[in-house]
Amino acid sequence: MKKTFLTLAAAVFLAAGLPETASAQNSAVTNAILNQRTGLLDKARTDIDKAIVNEKTSGKAKTWYTRGEIYQAMLESPIYSKQLQEGEGVKKAYESYYKTIELDTKTGEFGKQAVVKMEGLYGRAFNDAVNSYNAKDYDKAIAGYKLASQINPKDTTAVLYSAFASEAKQDYAGAKASYNQLLGMNYKSVTLYTRLFQMAKTEKNDAEAAKILKEALAAYPNNKAFMLEDLNMTLAGGNKEDAINKINKSIASDPTNSNLYAVRGSMYDQQKKGDLALADYRKAVELDPNNFDAQFNLAVYNYNRAADAYTKASKMDLKTYQASGKKMEAEGKKYFEASVPYFEKALQLQPNDRNTLSSLQKVYFRLGRTADSERLNAKLQSLK
Repeated sequence: MKKTFLTLAAAVFLAAGLPETASAQNSAVTNAILNQRTGLLDKARTDIDKAIVNEKTSGKAKTWYTRGEIYQAMLESPIYSKQLQEGEGVKKAYESYYKTIELDTKTGEFGKQAVVKMEGLYGRAFNDAVNSYNAKDYDKAIAGYKLASQINPKDTTAVLYSAFASEAKQDYAGAKASYNQLLGMNYKSVTLYTRLFQMAKTEKNDAEAAKILKEALAAYPNNKAFMLEDLNMTLAGGNKEDAINKINKSIASDPTNSNLYAVRGSMYDQQKKGDLALADYRKAVELDPNNFDAQFNLAVYNYNRAADAYTKASKMDLKTYQASGKKMEAEGKKYFEASVPYFEKALQLQPNDRNTLSSLQKVYFRLGRTADSERLNAKLQSLK
């Protein structure tokens, strides 16, 4: 009997000791839950932080779900939120719910609850990022927007704002990455393409700029700004025929744009299509009398016609000159006179433009307006 008693006593002792060891860590989770329910969130936090690093409880969905609830409760508490670093509550709650789903799946007892809880963190993460941005703490803002994007991967707003924050920080590589992420999410906007294009131009990456512009025009074929940029790149490339086609399309889209007519007129001028050039210059001035380029080009058009007439007269032999030279010079004078109001308007718009001053000075001289010619010559000398 004695031997049996001792054996039983030992068994009772061991049985009493085993639950103490095995449940020690489980009790940390239980204590965390109890402290959370009684509002002692600081103690709940201490308990749950111990539980997630212990090998017996760190692999359990309940542990991580409880941790998420505790940090979220602290985040929403006017008292305990002060014990958290900026952004810490959202980050740790999200990590906890994410780990819960990873361990339990979205259909498990804790996993399905974690899905709902995690969705509620998006607004908090986004607002924290906005506050950081407004405080010009762009690194925290970017981190906050990226966290919001992780919480709701289908949302484009956080990604877009992350791009804005990267640009504010002058991190153009980061901004481009966010903009391209948006394109991958099938998000398109004029602003997105405009910023990508401008960054490519700033980097002098013409190939990249051309690629972006092509995509932008595919998405927004009638956007005036994109059409003009495309035209400018075509003009810079020297493809005149293609440029004419593009500028015609631009004018069709924006028929009251004075600059478009001025540019097309200049292109026609280069192609020796004088009548078409003259019509475009006149249309440009009609639409905007303060268009310097159009006024100057109209003046130059008449100036060149006058110069051609005088040059022809100067090359005539005596007999030919006697027959038609004076008439040719009179025609030249008429064109010089026609150039004056356009040169004068151009000079009014840009008083120190040397080309305008020099050309008008010569016209005044040819027309016998000596005082005006000397006045402009003096101004030219003063600009040297």
